[in-house]
Amino acid sequence: MKEFYKALIPLVSNEYSHDALVKYADHRIETLRTYLEVQKDHTKILELQGAIAELKRLQTLKDEITENLKNV
Repeated sequence: MKEFYKALIPLVSNEYSHDALVKYADHRIETLRTYLEVQKDHTKILELQGAIAELKRLQTLKDEITENLKNV
């Protein structure tokens, strides 16, 4: 597992790249929330909620990597 998190370090170690990744996640979350507000299909609502949850994980990826490398 340690090797997995080490491989992700380049995504978050460069401030410019990390900021771009977070901005992308923020933009996608807002777009998906707009779709979620008007969606009537229950299955689609669940899909959108899942997509938003995964994008939120991108926002905290740096913390997740740091924590997992610290604990190994």
